[in-house]
This record gives sequence, C-alpha cells and structure tokens, in this order.
Amino acid sequence: MLTAINPKLPMRNKAITRDFYINKLGFTQFGGDYDGYLMVEKDNIQIHFFEFADLDPKKNYGQVYIRTDDIDAFFQLAKKQGADVTTLEYKPWMQREFSIHDPDNNLLTVGQSMV
Repeated sequence: MLTAINPKLPMRNKAITRDFYINKLGFTQFGGDYDGYLMVEKDNIQIHFFEFADLDPKKNYGQVYIRTDDIDAFFQLAKKQGADVTTLEYKPWMQREFSIHDPDNNLLTVGQSMV
C-alpha cells in the first residue's frame, strides 16, 4: 500500500539550498519552480523543502536517514564537492555511515548495510 516517503525539511533560502543539493551532493531539481518550495531528487529518493525564513539553524533538528548501496561513491562525491562530511564509520548496528549538515543544519545521515 505505501510506496515512498519524501521528507520535507525547512530551508531559509531556496537558492542556497538548491545550490548545495545540486552542486555538492549531485541532486537535480524536479517539478516546477514554486515560490517557497523546492523538490530535489537523486536516484530513487526525493527530498522536499519548504521556506522557513525565520529558521534558527542552531534550533533546527531536521533529520533524514538515507540508505545507499554504494556509500563509498556518495561519500567521495560529497567530499570532493566540498560538503562538510563526517568520517565514514562502521556502526555496531551493522551499517557504514557518515553525516552531512546542509546550510540550514538539517542532518543527512547516509548508511549502507553491512549484512
């Protein structure tokens, strides 16, 4: 019955958010160019953003966990493009993971199963 989930995260500035996801993480914009709303996609995932001009990044706890089947390639892409990535680590829950904070302090954790 359920077929997909598309998280909605806050953004302060659409141009900055678009630039980060497209130029640092390799996403593409899809859909129309809507006032105060942005949709990006990469491979089989979509992330939506809504304008929240008064967002205080220090108080933003938006988070998304993204699963991948090639964590090394995505890690290298994000790192090469200048995204602020954490160390790629093995976790006790049988995942390899790293994290990225976007310009609005939304936390993207990327993981690949090790089983």
